Amino acid sequence: MMQLNSLHDLFIDQLRDLYDAESQIVAALPKMSSAASSRELRQAFQHHLQQSREHLRRLEDVFDDLGQNPIGEHCPAMEGLIQEGEKIIMAGGDTSVKDAALIAAAQRVEHYEMAGYGAVRTYAKELGYKDAEKLLQQTLNEEGEADKLLTKLAEGGFLKTGINEEAKTSMSRS
Repeated sequence: MMQLNSLHDLFIDQLRDLYDAESQIVAALPKMSSAASSRELRQAFQHHLQQSREHLRRLEDVFDDLGQNPIGEHCPAMEGLIQEGEKIIMAGGDTSVKDAALIAAAQRVEHYEMAGYGAVRTYAKELGYKDAEKLLQQTLNEEGEADKLLTKLAEGGFLKTGINEEAKTSMSRS
């Protein structure tokens, strides 16, 4: 049974949760990439896979600095989010609508990660773990950028229609 007797205990517990979450994401992203019909969305998933592998490495560095083992916590929240994504992957239907659904699923994952990294970064700061704080902030920044990219893909940009608009127009063609 988990013991939370100090902020340090909570910090380690939450880091382990994030480590397991990132491990699950690394396993899920290739499937999401393969399921995406949009080239830009596939590339975004592939890029985030590379980043997620780096996030795992950073977490391992934090654990090494603290003399702790990263293994020991399972993240059921991430497991549930990934199961939602797998339902979308298996769904039939219009490819642009599926891409819009994949973006929504991926953004749920990003928001979970941003919440987690924001918390552990704050704990690291409170505990005086400057190196950990820096690494965790770097990852938090990347998670935020991934979320912004997904929003851009969904909404489109200057002179470009986003995936959400393609999904909307495919509905009117049906």
